[in-house]
Amino acid sequence: MTTETELSKRYDASQIEDKWYQHWLDQNYFHSEPNPGKQPYVIVIPPPNVTGILTLGHVLNNTMQDILIRWRRMQGYEACWIPGTDHASIATETKVVNMLRHDGITKSGIGREKFLEHAFEWKEKYGGIIIEQLKKLGASCDWERERFTMDDGYYRAVLTAFVELYKKGYIYRGKRLVNWCPATKSAISDEEVIYQERESHLWYMRYPVKDSDDYIVVATTRPETMLGDTGIAVNPEDKRYQHLVGKSVVLPLVGREIPIFADDYVDKEFGTGAVKVTPAHDPNDFEMGQRHNLDVINIFNEDASLNGNVPDYLEGLDRFEAREVVIERLKEAKLLEKTEDYTHKVGYSERGHVPIEPYLSEQWFMDMNKLVEPALEAVRSGRVKFHPAHWTKTYEHWMTNIKDWCISRQLWWGHRIPVYTCESCGEVMVQVDAPEKCSVCDHGTLKQDEDVLDTWASSWLWPFVVHSWPEESEDLKYYYPTNDLVTGPDIIFFWVARMIIAGQEFMGDVPFNNVYFTSIIRDAQGRKMSKSLGNSPDPLDLIAKYGADTLRYGIMLMAPKGQDILFSEDRLEVARNFMNKVWNASRFVLMNLDFEITADDLNPGKWQDLELADRWILHRMNETVKKINDQLEKFGFNDGAWTLWEFIWSQFCDWYIEIIKIRMYDGTPEQKRQALSVAIYVLRNIMKLFHPYAPFISEEIWQQVKLAEEPDLIVADFPRFDKRFVSTDVDEMEFIQQIITQIRTIRSEMNVPPSKEIAIIGRPANAAQGARLEKVADYLKKLARVSELTLDPNAKKPKGSATAMVEKLELFIPLEGLIDVEKEVERLEKEITSKSGFINGLNKKLSNENFVNRAPAEVVTAEREKLVQAEAALAKLEESLKSLKAE
Repeated sequence: MTTETELSKRYDASQIEDKWYQHWLDQNYFHSEPNPGKQPYVIVIPPPNVTGILTLGHVLNNTMQDILIRWRRMQGYEACWIPGTDHASIATETKVVNMLRHDGITKSGIGREKFLEHAFEWKEKYGGIIIEQLKKLGASCDWERERFTMDDGYYRAVLTAFVELYKKGYIYRGKRLVNWCPATKSAISDEEVIYQERESHLWYMRYPVKDSDDYIVVATTRPETMLGDTGIAVNPEDKRYQHLVGKSVVLPLVGREIPIFADDYVDKEFGTGAVKVTPAHDPNDFEMGQRHNLDVINIFNEDASLNGNVPDYLEGLDRFEAREVVIERLKEAKLLEKTEDYTHKVGYSERGHVPIEPYLSEQWFMDMNKLVEPALEAVRSGRVKFHPAHWTKTYEHWMTNIKDWCISRQLWWGHRIPVYTCESCGEVMVQVDAPEKCSVCDHGTLKQDEDVLDTWASSWLWPFVVHSWPEESEDLKYYYPTNDLVTGPDIIFFWVARMIIAGQEFMGDVPFNNVYFTSIIRDAQGRKMSKSLGNSPDPLDLIAKYGADTLRYGIMLMAPKGQDILFSEDRLEVARNFMNKVWNASRFVLMNLDFEITADDLNPGKWQDLELADRWILHRMNETVKKINDQLEKFGFNDGAWTLWEFIWSQFCDWYIEIIKIRMYDGTPEQKRQALSVAIYVLRNIMKLFHPYAPFISEEIWQQVKLAEEPDLIVADFPRFDKRFVSTDVDEMEFIQQIITQIRTIRSEMNVPPSKEIAIIGRPANAAQGARLEKVADYLKKLARVSELTLDPNAKKPKGSATAMVEKLELFIPLEGLIDVEKEVERLEKEITSKSGFINGLNKKLSNENFVNRAPAEVVTAEREKLVQAEAALAKLEESLKSLKAE
């Protein structure tokens, strides 16, 4: 370190961030190799969709992962953060279909092989956008290990897992009710169903009882599905319908006889207490149909038009067109009793943007009952820990009520199911590599299953396939199991639980030890982020405006563990101010170096006779080191961010730097050297502590404070607690801080000009307290601009004095000559009158029931906060006035 070291006058993120990221890449710092001499620390990134672009959710999740990986790398672990992207079957296929449609090309028109060529071309052109965006955020992933869930090795691994599970009897083909997207003509997962509130109607329909003039009324939101009804259900306890149980009704418009039966599932209070049962188009109806052996009649084609199982005049109609026809026909037959407005939630296909249909379809399923047992035990025993812990109950509830997993999708982009059927003898062969001929009859004409696997049926293998499973490799032995996973709680079932299942099944061990679930990011008003609301800013715009460090650190300041995150740009301004504070404080210290810092200057073992302020800041630094390490061990990202704030801003910048100015400007060369050596030592440790949160600014400053032989900050040692810095007299420093704070408050409240020095009379409670104050008198005089300090245990309060109290020590500040007392009294009285009027107005508003009941809750809360603040300010004004008038 030389005396010529200097930072630029203004902190400009754009001048340093790309520079340092490229430097880290050039030095290969992110890359990891198995190292028997080091303990591995491994994170696998939740692979974003290859179609994706960076969102604030990605910023939150990946900043947390990067904090962990940079911290562990600096701690000396062989840190490996494996990136990659998910092929996202339905999302990508939808994008490609739309692209081709724009060019007048249809998927069916070009066939599967040609379509997949277009899909891979699209992926190569657009699929890496989010990876480049993660680099702008500062993600220190091992990019040499980047994987894609449809690269050759991964594709083969997915097929291998399918074949193994099929051979064990866990995978079977069956006809079940699934979520069906009529737009993409594919089954979709629950996670791909988005529920939206819709205003609709409840139609009350009369079903004539056979051989009777009686009828039973049922209510439905989907009258068109009545064409597939095969029963009417009532609650067995409902006396209104007991006489009808066992009889039949004649299905309107169709003429089919269907039974009336009793089932506990029926809610007596909803609608009429009787429900139409359509097993082919409602999951609850399907379960009732299974219990009561009802027929299952599918009335829809794959595009949700009506098929041949309906009257001729309805066949081929779209489901919503058919609804209108059914309603009109019921009216004509006087079988529509009434219609009511009704608001309910309707499931929409996330990619198809149309209402889904519960649809009876032949699909491939995975039997989950036995597979879940080891995964359930892994969490219950604590081998996998969830943070926050309350997610454990959610996990247990789902795992103990799990249903078989529909793993097939009617798409072309994805892992094609490796099942081959002989067209001659019908033999079914399940194997990774396509067979050349039938294993039974030697016939060479084989047909592969048309479906692909659910996207989750590939990503559930992520933690070990990224290490080249099923091949035995040094990487797999060294890096598996991984350590920590950071992800959103919305995919606890779809991904986290299934990864634990897969890890236990294929590797015989859990895939990770800890799972940290991030929170939901909302806007300042508590609303979910969405494009339609215009409250979801583009992270790249935020990085361009504030810098990646500010975005990273700012979002950590907003992210309390287990609570929703209320995002606002105002809070990023706070984080940017902090970056400027760090920069300016560092620049100040460096600008005052007029000697070359050596290793001896930075060696605590060489320091002698440290001043109280030096011992105090080293003690506080040591406490901060312990806190940060402890907080990160517990995934306390937000706690760590605020711990850094408190130490850097409040203790180092606001106090320590101000204190050492005394020695820098008025001390001997030796005193100045010692002060600056301690300041540089602390600043170096601040950069190390700050690096996981704000890697760019910390690396830039580190380059100015490191010794020539030391490494870049990204691979420097992370601070550890050091018993040498534990000090027993830090209370003395806090004693003087309280006194100075009280004096500064009085100066502000009494309008004493900052340039004017003041005299203080101290009345200590005892001789020991007086001695304490004398020891720190120099700090007091310099930092509070005190010209004279008088200590007298019998002192009387002078007329027109302000008073402060610190640990029973009374301090009197005579104001005569500092301010015009009469004018100050007049000013305070005017302020008190104004503030009182303001408070009266707020009280009237808040006592008005119309305002409190009708105004938005956030407005009422804001008014109440104004009242609390105004009352506190009034109390201070009255206290100040009392001090000036006191005899």
